[in-house]
Amino acid sequence: MPNLTLTEVEAIAREAHAAQKDKSGRPYTEHLAAVAEGVRARGGSEEQIAAGWLHDAVEDDVLSREWLDAAALPQSVKDMVLALTKGENEDPEDYARRILATPGARLVKEADLAHNANPARLAALDEATRTRLTAKYAKMRGLLGLPDEQPTTDSAGERD
Repeated sequence: MPNLTLTEVEAIAREAHAAQKDKSGRPYTEHLAAVAEGVRARGGSEEQIAAGWLHDAVEDDVLSREWLDAAALPQSVKDMVLALTKGENEDPEDYARRILATPGARLVKEADLAHNANPARLAALDEATRTRLTAKYAKMRGLLGLPDEQPTTDSAGERD
């Protein structure tokens, strides 16, 4: 069976997350599109772009681990999605180590963090949430060895 195309992966991700909103009430699919585009803009492969579209699907329980296991996707995409699936109460250091140990996952997480830390998105949140998330994203960037980045401006809001 041939692998899903990027267009098919995008459609699956958009449908799976269709009912979700971020913290500011924006459609969550805007975040997925921004992450996928961020991966592409950083020179990511088609597999990394697919992982960008699916990076939160298992963590958010909109697609099951069984779905991912059976999906017509390269193993590298599945590995990246699982590496990016943060466990409940998982230690950030363990999460970062898993990302770093999985080929391609660091670039996807970099694009995810860049969009999450976007000043326009953070501005839509209350000060306490904005402060907490800014520190959280900075810590993860440090754990992943990513340089500080000036995010670009686009849609507001965030789902932690």
